[in-house]
Amino acid sequence: MVDHSYADLSLAALYDSLNPWGPGDDFYLGLVMSAGSVLDVGCGTGRLLRGARAAGHGGSLMGLEPAAAMLVQARRAEPGVEWVLGDLRARRWDGHDFELVVMTGHAFQELLGDDDLRAALTAVRAALSPTGRFVFETRNPTARAWETWTPDRVHHATDPDGRQVRVWHEVDGSPVGDRVTFTETYEGGAFAHPQVCRSTLRFLAPDALAGFLDAAGLEVVEQYGDWACGPVTSGSPEIITVARHR
Repeated sequence: MVDHSYADLSLAALYDSLNPWGPGDDFYLGLVMSAGSVLDVGCGTGRLLRGARAAGHGGSLMGLEPAAAMLVQARRAEPGVEWVLGDLRARRWDGHDFELVVMTGHAFQELLGDDDLRAALTAVRAALSPTGRFVFETRNPTARAWETWTPDRVHHATDPDGRQVRVWHEVDGSPVGDRVTFTETYEGGAFAHPQVCRSTLRFLAPDALAGFLDAAGLEVVEQYGDWACGPVTSGSPEIITVARHR
């Protein structure tokens, strides 16, 4: 299921303004620049791979994204990357030989069901070269980031016509198990009425992540709690996982 905020052209056009380049992008760009072939799963507007091309990456770069509106942004900005509409189940990955597969922007947390998660990880393993790495991040559940997703924390974005848009989040009830449902509201700009998008994310602990990876034939090589590669602690904002073939 594609979130409405990613499927709508007017909302997708706001993504980069709402999510400016930061330490996480620098972290992933370093990995991409050191790999000859890269698959970016859930690539969104393609910012990471666009940045790699701009930095001189001359190898094979593929961005995979289920939301067509996001790929419109990617293709307009950089036609020199292979942009593919779909998800990991959209094609057979056997025979591919990516040195690096990444899932950025907490895209991994959108895999809600166990079966979907297992299928995605099996596909990642098939796409990886024997010595390849799979790198992704999830929010650390013990840090409880969703408690800061409140309407009083308003973000501002600028649409392609220079108009200001206000964006805020609000959690919908209490977490259910390891899942948190919330709304994202867009107001202003070209919108005559507020646009409200509802999403659910899954917050998995390190042991649970390792279990799913192991079942798919992958093993954890490293896990970091922040973009400076610090350890995972109860207060770490992230769980950044590096995995490989087991």
